[in-house]
Formats: sequence, C-alpha cells, structure tokens
Amino acid sequence: MITQERDQTPSDPRGARARLSRLLRPGKLSRTGKVAYWSGAVVLLVVAGLVLTVTAAPAQKAAPTKAALPPLAKSFSLAELGHPSGTVSLAAYAGRPVIVNFFASWCAPCQQETPMLARYYASQHGRVVLLGVDANDETAPALRFVAKARVSYPVGFDRFPSPVTTSYSVYALPQTFFLNAQHRIVAKVMGAVTPKELTRDVALMNRKRG
Repeated sequence: MITQERDQTPSDPRGARARLSRLLRPGKLSRTGKVAYWSGAVVLLVVAGLVLTVTAAPAQKAAPTKAALPPLAKSFSLAELGHPSGTVSLAAYAGRPVIVNFFASWCAPCQQETPMLARYYASQHGRVVLLGVDANDETAPALRFVAKARVSYPVGFDRFPSPVTTSYSVYALPQTFFLNAQHRIVAKVMGAVTPKELTRDVALMNRKRG
C-alpha cells in the first residue's frame, strides 16, 4: 500500500491533501496510533509540499546554439604572372569579398572557364575582386593562355610544388572559392564554374552577416 501511494502522489497533489484531511479528523487514538497518526501526517505534508514545488517550478529554456562559422581561407602572397616584381596577395583585399580561381594553361576545362571569368570580371568594372592562381604551370604557356583569354584580373604564379594550391586542398583543376568580407569560405565549386553558379555564389559572398 505504501508503494502504491508514492506512485500516485506526484500526479495527484489534491489526493494527498484529502488523505491528510481524513487523518486529522478528531477521534480516540492509542499511543501507538498517535505516533502512526503524526508520522503519517508529516510524511504526507512533506510529499504534498514537494509535489507543489515541482509543479510550480518554471521550465528552463535551453540556451540557443550558435551556427558554426565557415572556415577561414588561407592567406597567400605570390609573384604576379608576367610581373615577377609584383605580388598577388589575399591580405591586400582585407574587408572585401574575393573570388579565388585555381587554374592552369594545360587544364582542359579551364579553356572554357577562364575566358568566361575574364568576361565576367570586365563586366563588373571593379565591383568584384577576382584573383587567379595559376598552379603547376610553365611561364611561357601560362602567359599565352591568359593573353588569349583576355584576363585582366591579377594572377598569382604558383609554380611546382604549388604550396598555395595544396594549402587549399586543391589537387584537381579548376576550382573556385568564394570568400566573404572576413575571407571565410562561403562557397566552393569543383570543376569549371558555370555562369549560374557564379551569380549564385557571388550573391552569397556579398551577403551581410546578421
């Protein structure tokens, strides 16, 4: 009987008070009965108090979790293709969104992608920063390639063993990274980027942080 009453008490505080009221009715009790009487009364009072406390306790809300930030892009500084005294540096564009495109003159998909990127860059009139990284290439064919594609954006020359390219875990060309103003990688395209992907990911990299 005791176990049964404990099981029922937490969900029935009014029942506990009713039983306590019955126990407190006046009547003749023996000494033993008085001890049992008061013991039972105390137990029921304690249980009723605990039930009321648990019932009245406010629910605690879980603290909201912060979304993980995109990874930071590796900083780099390379000699500029065709201008060995010049440099192409990511840090030079601090606070601005940047597109970083890895390519090479010997890369078949780059034959279509690079001219498209060159046209896009020219159409933006400086509103978009685009940096090329010519990876694992030879100077003469690389210069002929960018001239034919009409590339006017800065191109860094990452000659073998191409430390900048491998630092981005690029082991197949082409690949394009879209960095926001904090130079966090918000999008990445493996293979030749399409005009649709370019428009979509440029909008993503320009999105203001909330």
